[in-house]
Amino acid sequence: LKNIIRLLCKFLQIPTTFFCPILVCFGFFQRCYGAGHHVLAAKVPIAKNQTKLANGETEVHHRPKRGWIWNQFFVLEEHIGPDAQYVGKLHSNSDKGDGSVRYILSGEGAGSIFIINEVTGDIHATESLDRERKAHYVLHAQAFDRNTEKPLEPMSEFIIKVQDINDNAPTFPDGPFVAAVPEMSALGTSVYQVTATDADDPTYGNSARVVYSILQGQPYFSVDPKTGVIRTALANMDREAREHYAVVIQAKDMAGQVGGLSGSTTINITLTDVNDNPPKFQQKNYQLYVPESAQVGKPVGKIKANDEDLGINAEIKYSLINPEGAAMFSIATDWDTREGIISLKKPLNYERKKTYTLQIEGVNTHVEPRFSYLGPFKDTATLKITVGDVDEAPVFSMDYYIMDVYENAQIGTEVGAVTARDPDSKNSPVRYFIDRGEHGEKYFNVDMDSGVIKITQSLDREDIPWHNITVMASEVDNPSLVSRVPVTVQVLDVNDNPPEINTDEEVIVCESLRPGQVIQTITAVDKDDFANGQRFSFSLPSGIPVNPNFTLKDNKDNTASISTRRRRFSQLVQELYELPVVVWDGGEPELSSTSTLTLRVCPCQRGGRLQTCQDKMGLLSSAGLSTGALIAILLCIVILLAIVVLFITLRRSKKEPLVISEEDIRENVVTYDDEGGGEEDTEAFDIIALRNPAAAEELKFRRDVRPERARQRNGPKRGYDSPPEPDQVDVQEFIKQRLVEADMDTSGPPYDSLQTYAFEGQGSPTGSISSLDSPGTHSEQDYNYLDDWGPEFEKLAELYGEDMNQSYYAKLYIYSIKIRLSLAH
Repeated sequence: LKNIIRLLCKFLQIPTTFFCPILVCFGFFQRCYGAGHHVLAAKVPIAKNQTKLANGETEVHHRPKRGWIWNQFFVLEEHIGPDAQYVGKLHSNSDKGDGSVRYILSGEGAGSIFIINEVTGDIHATESLDRERKAHYVLHAQAFDRNTEKPLEPMSEFIIKVQDINDNAPTFPDGPFVAAVPEMSALGTSVYQVTATDADDPTYGNSARVVYSILQGQPYFSVDPKTGVIRTALANMDREAREHYAVVIQAKDMAGQVGGLSGSTTINITLTDVNDNPPKFQQKNYQLYVPESAQVGKPVGKIKANDEDLGINAEIKYSLINPEGAAMFSIATDWDTREGIISLKKPLNYERKKTYTLQIEGVNTHVEPRFSYLGPFKDTATLKITVGDVDEAPVFSMDYYIMDVYENAQIGTEVGAVTARDPDSKNSPVRYFIDRGEHGEKYFNVDMDSGVIKITQSLDREDIPWHNITVMASEVDNPSLVSRVPVTVQVLDVNDNPPEINTDEEVIVCESLRPGQVIQTITAVDKDDFANGQRFSFSLPSGIPVNPNFTLKDNKDNTASISTRRRRFSQLVQELYELPVVVWDGGEPELSSTSTLTLRVCPCQRGGRLQTCQDKMGLLSSAGLSTGALIAILLCIVILLAIVVLFITLRRSKKEPLVISEEDIRENVVTYDDEGGGEEDTEAFDIIALRNPAAAEELKFRRDVRPERARQRNGPKRGYDSPPEPDQVDVQEFIKQRLVEADMDTSGPPYDSLQTYAFEGQGSPTGSISSLDSPGTHSEQDYNYLDDWGPEFEKLAELYGEDMNQSYYAKLYIYSIKIRLSLAH
């Protein structure tokens, strides 16, 4: 009743105090009779009283059962009135009504929102509550004895619920909304679903029961009252007629009854496009002017068909459906502008054909079968193209010309001719000339009227075998119209160049060559061009004496071989030779030339590898050294050699001790100046190693004394006795004796060494190489086997192989080898 009165006050816009007497009576009726939801009571069983005695025991007192008595507590939200709203009453069966019981309330809102009368237990709400903010409150009640302050009942928990009233209207929290539906949709097609929310209690009454209705958007759309689903109310709505709709939906609570609260939202609905419109040309016949000078492949015009659809539903593909138009023109679709681009496939010629007719068709690329009943989704149009006459440049009979002429042809010789004509109907005369920016202008000229090309300078194929020129043609009536054509002139070959030997380097001749050995293979070159290949022949010049050193052989394969006539060459005797060679070509007429080859004699290593062919001073000079620098270098070398010789001399004259170390208890005497004692050197304790191993058999004179004293063989020398037997010699006494003899010998150098250098060792397979034992007469023996002994013996073999007049050089060379071997040992 209070909720109804409050709603009436709001609806009628009158103060609630007008109904205060009624509300007071209603509250009195509730208190007296416990009407409504405050009539229920609850009882709590009384617990046993226990008293703790002095001796620690517990005495149990049995009393009558007691319990809490209070009503089911509810409070109405949005309370209106000056007085606090009565909530309920707390009562214990221990309360006799004499005021001895004191009630205490604690918990949520206790003392602020909810207050209690300590004597009566009545609870009141002092504030207006909102159920949507807090739906219930949890409190605790307790009863005390006012005199003893002892609890009469245990603390009990109870809940005060806030009772809902319809004070919240439905809302659409996400609105407004946007939706879309395809055009031409069937009746009842679902478009969108809206949902309203109501903050009131959906479990109590109809405060949160919402009903939907449409306020705007009819007759195109409808809404389901319970679910809020929006559907189409008309069939086949056309996007091209109307595309956007604003639909207003209302949500009302209290199940739509009078007095219910309501809220609304807007749904913006758009009809999406479908291909329900075929393309249409604005007119059936079009005309287009194209000059005959239009370039092939370039666009010459555009055409467009309209389509009221959007996106891919409006895409149109254009094509030419008649053979005449498709042969000369092509059409492509511009997908951005949806136009047909017409291009030229072949050159136009006004004199041959002046008009063309094109049948153009435009077809939708995406067609929906369910709309096929609306007709074919294509359209056709006719395009008439008129070719315009243009003054054109002359046209050559060929795209390029290739001509040829022999080299060394006379000036004025005709090479060929070019021809051009005016393609226009007036057939204007044509003039020819050569492009002056080209290289060929100085060699060729063209006749202005006939187009004949002639030579202006002599041509040389070996210099320029091909000439590229450009001939231009222009009309006499319109010289600004010029056309060009490339002309290539090939210069044909004439045998006007003699062949030449293809080598600029010296031919190397090894000193150790044998007769008939090939030195070099030569070839020839010819600047001329032979169609079937070049043919060269070689020979030595005729009419001169036969070359005693070298011969030439034609190999019949465009090469020739140079061979030796005699055996061995010497760089010391003659270093350079010249050999003239004649070479012929196989041309018409036959040409020849003579080339002189330079042959240089050089010492070669085994296998023919070149050792050296240049003077050492020349090498140093080529390195960039001056004469003063060369002299300084040679002087330094001489000084170093002198120091080395002096050092060797001093070392040989130095007295070396026979005993190596004083700490060596074996007292071995070790020498290193002996030239070799064969196997005797391995006998460390043999006393014979101190002297010549052959001294025991035959007395050998010392070589460290003067030759005059050494030649006295009639008797024993002064101070020289026969050496004692090895097993009877005391080494210390022997050495002392030798030292005394050496000190007393005044005829010889002051040598302190007991060594001899006349013994060369035993067991040598080679034997002596001394020149004293060599035969004095020339031997006919072949000394070629000395080539295998090494580079030193190659020269020896050459010297022995020469005539006797070279024996002097042989002896000198043998003596030098002996000195080198002695120094090596």
